[in-house]
Amino acid sequence: MEEKVRKLIETEVNKMGITIDNVVYEKEGSNYFLRVVIDRDEPIDIDTCVDVTNVINPLLDEASFLNDSYILDVSTKEKGEGNE
Repeated sequence: MEEKVRKLIETEVNKMGITIDNVVYEKEGSNYFLRVVIDRDEPIDIDTCVDVTNVINPLLDEASFLNDSYILDVSTKEKGEGNE
């Protein structure tokens, strides 16, 4: 699943000057989460995460392989921000 999502969204995300660090699709409790971790040379703020969400959401909505309802979480790995 993760590789399909990466292939689907990677080109559009790369056009924004952003790379995809990781894609994880997992169930927590009764909810499914699709987590996309992004990165680039300059710092990424919340507005950038929202911009990426707005670009990939329509692509994911059209994807036939995502049948379950899920919560999309676009974030970045920043040093010192809870990355155990």
